[in-house]
Amino acid sequence: MSMIKEFKDFAMKGNVVDMAVGIIIGGAFGKIISSFVADVLMPPIGMLLGGGDYKTWAWKLREGAEGVAPVTVNIGNFLGTVIDFLIIAFAIFMVVKGMNSLKKKQEEAPAAPPEPPADVKLLTEIRDLLKK
Repeated sequence: MSMIKEFKDFAMKGNVVDMAVGIIIGGAFGKIISSFVADVLMPPIGMLLGGGDYKTWAWKLREGAEGVAPVTVNIGNFLGTVIDFLIIAFAIFMVVKGMNSLKKKQEEAPAAPPEPPADVKLLTEIRDLLKK
């Protein structure tokens, strides 16, 4: 459940770095994801839901007349685009999640020990002088 909460926090955050990563990843993987959805994922779904090409799924609002195209709501194209978006958004989320975990590890790394107080420094110097 924490991954869903973290994804929600990511989606609602207006961080510029997150946005830049999203644009880069989205541009790089957009065509691959579109092809995956159109050529691999949706044909079996279309077959399970009654056959045919999912891109042709549409509601006709008005029949076409001579020289006038029918008015349709293209549900299949919309569904493919929504699935593309969800896959790309999840990929971006996983990249940013990895970056955030790396940042946390760097922040949790122990820092240099604090400098000793002046009296301890003075005692250390006296000890070193006595050793000489």
